[in-house]
Order: sequence, then structure tokens, then C-alpha cells
Amino acid sequence: KLCGYLNKLGIKGPIKTWKSRWFFYDENKCRLLYYRTAQDINPLGSIDLSSASFDCKMENGEGVFEIRTPSRAFTLKAISKQAMMYWLQQLQMRRWEFCNTQSRFPSNGILSCLFAFVSCFVFIFVDVVDNEDFLPLVKTPTEAVGLKAASLPAPQTSTALQNISLKHPWTEIQNTVYNICGSKQLWGSNGNVFSFDEFQEHPENVDEEQEAEGAGDFKEGTLEDGRMGPRLNWIRKARWMNSGFPGSEELLREKNSVDKVSVLQQQILTLTEEVKSQKELVKLLHKALEAAQQEKRVSNMYLTATEDKDRLELVRHKVRQIADLTSRLEALEQEKKELEQILTLRDSHIQELKEHVQLLMEKNHAKQEVIMTLTEQMARELSDPLQEANTITVETLYKQQEEIEHLKDDIDAYKTQNQFLNSEIHQVTRLWTRVAENEKALLMKCACLQARNCQMESKYLTVLRKLQEAVPGLPNSHAELVKNLIQEALQWDVKAEAEEALSFELNTALCPSSEYDEYGFMTVPDYEIEDWKLLAKIQALEIKSNKLRSQEIVEKPLRDRWNTIGELNPCAELKSLIRSGIPVEHRQRVWWWMVSRHCSPAPGHYQRLLEQSRSTEHPACRQIELDLPRTLTNNKHFSSPTSQLIPRLRRVLLAFSWHNPAIGYCQGLNRLAAVALLVLEDEESAFWCLVYIVENIMPADYYSETLITSQVDQRVFKDFLSEKVPRLMAHFEQYCIDVSLITFNWFLVAFVDSLVSDILLRVWDAFLYEGTKVIFRYALAIFKYNEEEILRIHDSVEIYQYLRFFTRMITDGRKLMNIAFNDLNPFPMKLLRNRRSMHREELEAELCELEQIKAAYVKERAEQGP
Repeated sequence: KLCGYLNKLGIKGPIKTWKSRWFFYDENKCRLLYYRTAQDINPLGSIDLSSASFDCKMENGEGVFEIRTPSRAFTLKAISKQAMMYWLQQLQMRRWEFCNTQSRFPSNGILSCLFAFVSCFVFIFVDVVDNEDFLPLVKTPTEAVGLKAASLPAPQTSTALQNISLKHPWTEIQNTVYNICGSKQLWGSNGNVFSFDEFQEHPENVDEEQEAEGAGDFKEGTLEDGRMGPRLNWIRKARWMNSGFPGSEELLREKNSVDKVSVLQQQILTLTEEVKSQKELVKLLHKALEAAQQEKRVSNMYLTATEDKDRLELVRHKVRQIADLTSRLEALEQEKKELEQILTLRDSHIQELKEHVQLLMEKNHAKQEVIMTLTEQMARELSDPLQEANTITVETLYKQQEEIEHLKDDIDAYKTQNQFLNSEIHQVTRLWTRVAENEKALLMKCACLQARNCQMESKYLTVLRKLQEAVPGLPNSHAELVKNLIQEALQWDVKAEAEEALSFELNTALCPSSEYDEYGFMTVPDYEIEDWKLLAKIQALEIKSNKLRSQEIVEKPLRDRWNTIGELNPCAELKSLIRSGIPVEHRQRVWWWMVSRHCSPAPGHYQRLLEQSRSTEHPACRQIELDLPRTLTNNKHFSSPTSQLIPRLRRVLLAFSWHNPAIGYCQGLNRLAAVALLVLEDEESAFWCLVYIVENIMPADYYSETLITSQVDQRVFKDFLSEKVPRLMAHFEQYCIDVSLITFNWFLVAFVDSLVSDILLRVWDAFLYEGTKVIFRYALAIFKYNEEEILRIHDSVEIYQYLRFFTRMITDGRKLMNIAFNDLNPFPMKLLRNRRSMHREELEAELCELEQIKAAYVKERAEQGP
């Protein structure tokens, strides 16, 4: 037990007095309770050590130290310097133990509650002795601290009246009455003060003991039957055993047996508490089982419900569950704010300690300079005996030597103080690091809750949509209720304040529902049709849920691997990383590396093209102006005619039209250049990226007037679709579906405006590194991803309507990537070239035949005359 007498500085206006107090450390709540005497039962007050810091100033006198809490500073004084350092070291160690044994954050859900309940019985003790030897451990001053000190007189005891606390008169009266009653009961009916029964700790008073040690409620009163509390028993027992009363020798002889009995009683108490905890655990498990059975019954009721009223009631039940999750999330956010405030207080206190240490070092340096000056002066004066005899007397020399000794003592004291302050700074830094780790874990737990919330909300919207579609003849009141619920769900809340408070790494995991992503693409497009709005909201929630769930498992290890890569070199590992997706902070650098590796940018070439476009108007200028307002309409950087990127996009397209006169401008190049501008940001870099795509990645004549190579790729893709997804291709043939009407634009602009931005940029990562075969892989993967949904549609018009927007309903980018590169059997680039060559010959023969038919028709009309 950490206990003992200390003097506490009390301030009453201008009057400052030292009052003797008995201090006792409560290890359950990390509080330092103080009483007037060791025999008192009610504390006069307490000091919360969980968020406190310690300091000792040599200027205040020997044995004086301070405990600073966020609300108040306490000045205490020990009887000696050794006792002061012992108290400071012990308080540091016990503060660290308490912070380690505290649970980090509140649990969530029934199973998490069970885990927290079980974990509260597991105590983790951390060795607080670090490798950094700031200050060696001080030997325990047994005469000043511990149980033995309770029987000794208080240090520097004031008069009885002066030592009484006038601030707590009721507590003083209670303690006095309790001491009088307790002393009478000690003698008992037989008058023997050493009755063995009085020393036994009563198990039935354990709860009262814990309440007596609490810091929030100091009015315990007396215990049951008027018996003394356990703490008072062992304090007085120690006093009697060390006193000289008759009978103390008998107690010493029976010490071993008493210790054994105490150990056995302690074991009984421990086992009793363990049995109680196991019973509570079984009760909680029963509650969890009942909750699971209730959830199962609700699901069965929904499946077996025949009336709409029952289903609507179940939907309302789900709405209440969502509200509960939302309130739990708000509680976690409030706790996060409190942790941030505590962290701010810790940082400010660390800064104050650093400034204090700096001042002490400067003062120490100044004193050392004074000592050196005095030493040099003494050496000069001693070098001349005659001058010394004339100017310095023996008394003056003695005073100087005495002053030097005092300065040496001050230096030693400041060294000790500096060592302690270093250890305190180290302790506070470790606590700050632990708080930061707890906050990070809390944020990740919040991410999991947000993911579950998004998933629940998307399921809720899906149920509403299916209910609206499945029952067209709902009564007016029910139909109006469903419509109102859908309208409320479509309201998109933007929480920008929470987004600014998070760091970049965790912002990607916990980013709240925002209208735009980091590249400016709308997360939920503003469709005019209500069904499309609902589908877009469901899809956005699913994407956010997948991102939150994969953040810690997939995204963080991937980002760590990217952070370890310095210079980029083609290899199998880099290829695998690029396929998995390049993080936002590395994408710009990697894209420019891929462009510059295959397309050597000529210095000044882009500026010369801009000068040429300003001096001479290109024939494609009119078509470029028409296509600029239609570029990436779902992106805030291009949606307005006054957007800053519109003029830059215009200059890039005009420069390319002069750079490659054979192509000039083709519809679709505006989207390729826009994506390059969003990622690379620089105009010239976006221009060379467009050149790299058109002239290096894509085959020749892909963007020519005839688009012959683009048509060839559609035929090649149909061959691959028949081989890789034969059931789906047979389904298309049965209903006369021409997939090239949907996929032609995919190949021409590399899926721009077809996929959501997050998946689109991952496709472009692999596309820029590996070439056009990536487009074939992802096109096949998209059909494979939605194969079952398409096979359930048995009408050609509905199939075409589904194919118009089904790419934007893909929410799991990781799953699509695995299908593209792992599930479908890969095909080499050589096979792709052979298929292209074969179909190109067939297409050219067909075009030649068409030209012959056209020429014969024109000749026949000419012969017939008008």
C-alpha cells in the first residue's frame, strides 16, 4: 500500500498554511485520497492521478513537489528529499499501471459486450522500468511511508485547531465520532484490546470498502453494525503490533498463522468473485442467444407475412435499429472529441514542461559560469601571496568557499530535478502515444460501425424499392408512407466538419458521405428518374461499405507496400501492385513514369503546338468546342462552362490535333484527355499521356474516320465472350442482342463515363501499364460479374435497358479485379494480335464488297438516266 503523512499547502486568500494530512492511494480509481489522520474513515478530498503530472522545484524548498491536474495544482511536502523522490516515482509507476489496465474504448454489440465483460477480469501488468535510466529507484523510506507510518506522529504537526479542515466540517465531525465509537468497540465487553476477532476483515463489507475509496462520493457514513472498515482495521492492527502494549509479543508469535488465515480468506474472496463473474457471463450468453433467436423469428415473420401492414411494421423495426446504430455512432464520435481534448491538454502540458526544463538548463548554465568566474578569480588571487595578504582576509575567503559549497549542492539538486523531469516527460510522452493508439483503434472501430450502418441502410433502401415494385396496388396511405421513406433516404448529408478533423490515412477509411470524391466525380449522380436516384444511392452506400471494410485488411497493407517502393522499375511485383490499384498519393507519379517510359516528351514541343493553334484555326476546332460541355458531366471540374479545367482541356485537344494531323480530333479523345488532366494536373503531362494512349497503346486506325480497328476489336471481343462466358453469349443470341452497341464506347474511351470513378481509375492503372488487353479482361469481367442478373431477364428490350446502366451498379472493385485477372483464363497478347489480324481481313473484304456493290449501283443509275 502506498500511504503516509505529507504536508499539504492550503491557501485561504493571502494566507498560506501547511497542514498535515494522511495520504492513501486508491489503486482501483487511480486517486490519491487524503485524511486528517490515519484513523479517519471519510476522506477530506482526492486527487485524480489518471490525467495528472508531477513536478518538483528546488526553489520551493527541500521535499516540496507539485501534482497538477487539469483543474487544479496541489503542493505537497515530504519530510525529506528521499521521501519526496519515493512518492514521485511511485505515483509515476502507478499512474502508468492504471493507464495500461484501463479498457481502451467501449464495445459494440452483444458479442462485444461479452468480450468486454470477460476482459475486465484479465489484468495486464506492464513493467514500468524502461531501458532509459533517467533516475534510479529510490529506497523505500519505511519511517515515512507505509503502514508503519500510521503509528508514528505526523511530520511537522501543527496545533490541533490549526490542522482541522474548516472546509469540510461535516466530514471532520463524522471522523471524530467514528474514531470515538471505534475506540470503544476495540476494547469490547471483556476489555481486551487485542481481541483477535476484531482484526478479521469482513467479506460482507467489501462493497462498503470500495465505496469508501471512491473519489466522487466522500460521504460514506458508518459501515454495517458499527464495525470498522477493513482499511481502518489493518492500519490500527499495524499500529498495535508495533506498539509497546502488553500482549503485542503474543501477536507477533501468532503472526504466521494469522497470515495463513488471511491468505486463505483472500483466496475465498477471489474464488467467490470468480464464481459471480462466471454466473454473469452465463446470463449474458443467455441474453445473446435470446437476441439471436428473436432476430431469427423476426426474419421468419417477414418471410411468412402475408399482409402489407405486417411487412411495414417489420420495416419500421429495421428503421429503429438504424436509429440505434446512428446514436451509438454519435456516442463514439463524442468520445473521440473528448479524447482529442485530453490529448490537447497533454500536449500543452508537455510544452510547459519543456519550457521549464529549458529555463532550468539556462539557469544551471548561468550558475556554472558564475562558479567558473569565481574559481578563476580565486586562482589569480592565490597566485600572488602578497596581494592576497593585503586585499583578502581570512573571513572573506571562508565565505567564498562556503558559497561555492552551496552552489555545488544546488548543482546536485538541479541535476536530480532534471533527471526526474526527463523521466516525467518520457512518461507523459508514452501516455500520449497510448492515447493516440487508442484513438486510432477507436476510429477503426467507428469505421466498422459506419460500414455496418451503410450496409444496413442499403438493405433498407433495397427493401423499400422491392416493396414499391412488388406491390403496385398498395392503398394510398401505405403507398404515401413508402414514398416518404424513400424521399427521406435520398437526402444526402454532407458532414465536412468530421472530414477535416481526420488525417489523410484515416480520412480515406472514415470519410463521411460526401457529394464528390477526391478527383471531383459525383458519388451519387443526380438522375431525374426516382428509381435511378434510389439505385445510385444504394450503389454509393455499397461502395462506401466495401471501402470501409477493406481499409484495414487490404488498403493499408497495399499503401504500406507502395510507401516502401523508391525508384520504379518494371517487375512482377510492380505489375501486381498496379493491378491492385495505385493509392491516390502515388498515382500521379506512377502515371507519369509509365507515360515518359514509352513516349519521350520533346522539350518545347507542346508550347510550339499551342502557338500554332493560336495563329491558325484547326478544322476540328468547331467539333472540339461542341464536345467540351459534354465532357465528364458528373465531375465538378468540368460540369460548368466556367470551370478552370475547361480552357486547359481545350488547349490539350487543339495541340493534339496539330500534333497528329492524320487523326486530328475524334469524339472520345476529350474524355481521355480529361481523365489525364484530373490525375496528372499539368497540361503538358496530360497532352503526352493522350499521345501515349493514341499512338502507343491503341492500335493504328483506332481513331481514324472509318474506326476500322475499333470495329475489329468488337468482333474479337464477341469471340472471347463466346469462349469465356458461353451461357451468357447464348442468351444474347437467343434474344438477338448485339453487345457491340454497348461495348463499342467502352473500348473507344477505356470505360470513361461507364464505371464509377474508383473502379475506373484502377482499370486505367493497369491499362497504362499493360495495354489494350486490360480493356478486354475488364469487359469480360463486367459481363461475368452480372451474368446471373442478365440471365434472369427474358425480354430483349429489358436486356438493353439493363445493359445501359449495369456497369454503374458494380460496387466491389476487388471482386471485379479478381474476375478479370484470376477467375477468367488469361489470354496472351499474341492470341489477341492473331484474332485482330484475322477479323481485319474479313472486315476489309466485306468493306471492299460493299464498295463494289455501291459502284455497280451508281453505274446502273447513271445508265438509266434521270
